[in-house]
Amino acid sequence: MKHPSWRALLLGLCGLLPSWHAAAADLTVSAATSLTHAFRELAPLFEAKNPSHKVQLNFGSSGALVQQIVKGAPVDVFASADQESMDRAQAQGAVEAGERRDFVSNTLVVIVPADSAHVPQVLADLTQPAYQRIAIGLPDSVPVGRYTQGALENAGLWAAIEPKTIRSQNVRQALDYVARGEVDAGFVYSTDAALMPGKVRVAQRVPTHKPILYPIAPVAGSRNAVRAKQFVEFVFSHEAQAVLAKHGFGSPDGR
Repeated sequence: MKHPSWRALLLGLCGLLPSWHAAAADLTVSAATSLTHAFRELAPLFEAKNPSHKVQLNFGSSGALVQQIVKGAPVDVFASADQESMDRAQAQGAVEAGERRDFVSNTLVVIVPADSAHVPQVLADLTQPAYQRIAIGLPDSVPVGRYTQGALENAGLWAAIEPKTIRSQNVRQALDYVARGEVDAGFVYSTDAALMPGKVRVAQRVPTHKPILYPIAPVAGSRNAVRAKQFVEFVFSHEAQAVLAKHGFGSPDGR
């Protein structure tokens, strides 16, 4: 029977769901949940250019991924959905600061179940009785939650809406809550809303206090440092950027 490698065992101890049979030549990329579909398409494209290396993908909320990396999870590349999470990783020396770059942008939106009779036209509508349960990511660890709280605070609505919030562990969980009709509305990225066009409806785009830019960087001390830098460079290639655009992400300059 084939036993999991040290890399898979340590990742498991750090709270990751999958148990991988990773080889020494594997490149492990930890990325924000909202990048799941796009990175699953990018991985085989990178492998085709580097046939001796297999890309192992690990997804989760950016805050949780930082904790895993800091605790010693054998990760080679970190892609975050916000600057704050990457800042935390950088402050603890967990990533190569000089190699950090923003590679895509995103947009915050309010969604409702597709069959909902109530569609908020402005953020203030969410204070109405029709919206009793509103899904948001955990602001302490989920970037979309931080963007949501910031947007509501800027609008002077956080105090009124916060008691209605149903907290999610990541953006996809918030999306699922809305898609299943378990909440009346939710805050997600536009890229996530696009995954369920028949189950959720975008009610409005939400201006954020700062642009939603995703940074990526090689992890400090990676055993595959050269390949890690190559993967970071790859996501800026025309081929990779086309895939990311297909999944709804904007360019790093916010366009």
